[in-house]
Amino acid sequence: MTKRLMISSIALAVFAAPAFAGGIAEPVMAPAPVPVAVAPVVVNTGGDWTGFYAGAGLGYGTLEAEGFADDTEDYTYGLHAGYLYDMGTFVLGGELEYDATEITDATTGINLDGVARAKVRAGYDAGQWLPYVTAGAAQAYTSGALEANDTGYFAGVGVDYQVTQSIRVGAELLRHQFDDFNGTGTDIDANTAAVRVGFRF
Repeated sequence: MTKRLMISSIALAVFAAPAFAGGIAEPVMAPAPVPVAVAPVVVNTGGDWTGFYAGAGLGYGTLEAEGFADDTEDYTYGLHAGYLYDMGTFVLGGELEYDATEITDATTGINLDGVARAKVRAGYDAGQWLPYVTAGAAQAYTSGALEANDTGYFAGVGVDYQVTQSIRVGAELLRHQFDDFNGTGTDIDANTAAVRVGFRF
């Protein structure tokens, strides 16, 4: 009896195993999360250069002409005012400037008292920096051995930096030419380098 019971138990276990195995649920795989597209953050690196401004400058200038001494040079100082229009990438504007000088030529006794300029400026908006080129007309005023004034032209480069929205500092290099100055037959060239500070309003 015991032997028959044992055989019955084994047979029952063998036939029941597939039923239990089929009843086990297969593991459910969670779907992979769908990546969400994130809009890139646009950083505006451009500055705002539009507006009127005025300021002052301090620099150094040299004169070159036939018959002039090699060391005809001295300090310059002056005022400027203008307007810039920022178009997003490029900046255009105009400026009026007057620089007084202490430049005297020891050979001829000619003093350069000052230079007035009417400028056109074109620059690249690089955020807080504004590198630019400039050109225009210049009026030179002399005294001493030659009391006269005459018109020439100039061109140069510069850079401005925005310390704040209303304060800017910069530097500028200019090359001037005055051909046949005041009918004397003498061509005078002038170079100036200046540091500038301006205020936008």
